[in-house]
Amino acid sequence: MAGVEPVPSCMGCRKQKAKTDVYFGHRRVGQREMKVAVTGANGFLGRYVVKELERLNISPILVMRPTTEVPTSLSHHLVVPIDIQSPPDNIYSLMHEPDVLIHLAWGGLPNYHSSCHLEKELPAHFRFIESAVSSGLENVTVSGTCFEYGMQSGELSPNLIAQPVTAYGEAKASLHLQLNKLQSEFNFSLRWARLFYLCGFGQGKNAILPTLEAAVKNGDEVFNMSGGEQLRDYLPVEEATAGLVSMALETGRTEVRNICSGKPISIRKLVENKISEEGWKIELNLGHYPYPTYEPMEFWGKL
Repeated sequence: MAGVEPVPSCMGCRKQKAKTDVYFGHRRVGQREMKVAVTGANGFLGRYVVKELERLNISPILVMRPTTEVPTSLSHHLVVPIDIQSPPDNIYSLMHEPDVLIHLAWGGLPNYHSSCHLEKELPAHFRFIESAVSSGLENVTVSGTCFEYGMQSGELSPNLIAQPVTAYGEAKASLHLQLNKLQSEFNFSLRWARLFYLCGFGQGKNAILPTLEAAVKNGDEVFNMSGGEQLRDYLPVEEATAGLVSMALETGRTEVRNICSGKPISIRKLVENKISEEGWKIELNLGHYPYPTYEPMEFWGKL
């Protein structure tokens, strides 16, 4: 990965407190309810994270763009309008001083090669988190990506050095490095969750399974796809969010973790399984599309 210098800090260092390892459990901090803020709560993953927090009797604080129309399903939660690209100075207080921030927001997807990831998203998200931790936020969990691993193949350990080949992967890996360095200035724990491939209701229409479903609904007789022999790591989004939220609530420590199944499956098998489960009648046109050049043929996460 090309070296990326940390974004210069523009915040005054708050006085560091003595570190205390505190485990909040799933509901309370001392005698009060735990406060968890979530960015990107209206996205595919975010909606499931909110559901998991609700299951744990935690009502999250939802950080959304001011222009976002809040869905009815989320309207009973506290919503804080903040533009991450142009945030105010008092982010932490606006978020009602949460105990934990689960940072899922990120723009520019699914274009993994766009320069906006490095030029726009990276500096904006660093400034957002820097502002919060400089004001008192002590526990941060950020969604990373398996694209940080680049062309490394086989079983991928979270201890591997990031070697991204896409702008998206490089931006995420750079944010991780910058936040690690920021810990020398401010007292906060950082949990970095590298997400592999998720599947479930509500995911983006360009993902393989929603594309397959759309073809079936359209009455297509064949489904155009690659050769399908590439091995990937897929995890139902409900399982992913359970792991992600559990990780976020293990406060007071810093770590990197893969959010994955640990079990490789070929894309062809994934598609064939879905067709069989749904009883669909559609033929696979294998080899119609070339294999992606920015991913290895075989990779999956190590738990």
